[in-house]
Amino acid sequence: MASIRERGKKDGTVTYQVRWLQGGRGGSWEDEKFGDEDSALTFQKLVEAHGNQWPYGWVKGQGFVEQPSAPGDLPLTEWAHRYVDGLTDTDERTRGDYHRDVDLHLSLIVHQDLTQAEPVPATVCNVTQEDINAWVGLERQGEKSPEDPEQWKRRPADPKSIRNRHGLLYCVIQAAVDCTPQLRTQNCCKKTRLPRVDDHVDEEMTFLERDEYDRIAAEITDPAARELADFLLGTGMRWGEATALRVSDLSLNSARPCVSIQRAWKRAAKGAESSFYLGPPKTKKARRLIRLTPSQVEILRRLTTGQPPDAWVFRTATGKHWRHSNFYHRKWQPAVKAAVAKGLPKKPRIHDLRHTHVAWLIAKRVPLPSIQARLGHESIQTTVDRYGHLTEELDDDVVAAVEAAMAAPAPAPARPGLRVV
Repeated sequence: MASIRERGKKDGTVTYQVRWLQGGRGGSWEDEKFGDEDSALTFQKLVEAHGNQWPYGWVKGQGFVEQPSAPGDLPLTEWAHRYVDGLTDTDERTRGDYHRDVDLHLSLIVHQDLTQAEPVPATVCNVTQEDINAWVGLERQGEKSPEDPEQWKRRPADPKSIRNRHGLLYCVIQAAVDCTPQLRTQNCCKKTRLPRVDDHVDEEMTFLERDEYDRIAAEITDPAARELADFLLGTGMRWGEATALRVSDLSLNSARPCVSIQRAWKRAAKGAESSFYLGPPKTKKARRLIRLTPSQVEILRRLTTGQPPDAWVFRTATGKHWRHSNFYHRKWQPAVKAAVAKGLPKKPRIHDLRHTHVAWLIAKRVPLPSIQARLGHESIQTTVDRYGHLTEELDDDVVAAVEAAMAAPAPAPARPGLRVV
């Protein structure tokens, strides 16, 4: 942190000295003097925004001096696109999403140069922590249309989206710190204060009671579609995982029958010949085994008997795998609509079958780590953040356990021959 010291001179005037450790703890002491406090305060913020470094373009004793761009400096968006293109461990669809975020969101970042009346384009070298903070505020607030104040030119982003975009920006800037030759000495995104992920209304999860699901299932007249819906509910699998299962993924004759999740449907990049392709599961821990119930084993045996190893487990009438849009529009949505017309008070999505599966497990007091493993969440924190509120139903068990543990121990029996006073 930079500090300001007030220094009196013999002639009665006062100077203000901004002093800081260059680069933070372990660096050398640097200072700059000003004739008024406001200028000193402004410079103090600049030093801190640059990671306790001299602001780019500032010459001691002179202020900002017009200089050519730093060697290797590039527009921030150009550097970001180069970074995304260099990601070798990311699929094409994800890289396309990153490029879109660069064009639509990172392109909004500008640099506030105190020597200029208006902000200047952000580059790899000139962007500061203050610029990042201003961009986060812009993302959060959105922008109204200048022609119609009632309309949005750009809608406010939810906290989770802001965090995801900031995460991409952090990696882009870090690449400039790590490259050779080095373009920056520090990452200006390190101290950004991001909005809390729970500081907004999430897309509401719908949890079904058993009778509520039965009312929807009764409206699914296609037996193959009904069996798929039952399987999604009974395993908690993601749609892309369940519909990618092949006969060879099943182990039905062992003492512990299970299904092995090895692949999932992925959305392809725009312009691809097919909208979806088979790829690895969502995360490393999504590659997992899920135990099956006896009734699930019975259904799967019936579906796969006589089928080759590479056949789909869940098939349409033509023997092809189910497509989400086809199942949703022709099977699920009509069933939900019919059930709502008959009094069902909820309108669940297909993915809500996964949420319902978790709710039923928690109601049966299944521990969250076991649920995490079954769902294939990479981190227990994901499970806790998403479903932890449901464990409030277990409060009575917690209270009883604490009461039993903290109860006063019974008095020890007196030893023979000793008189108790």
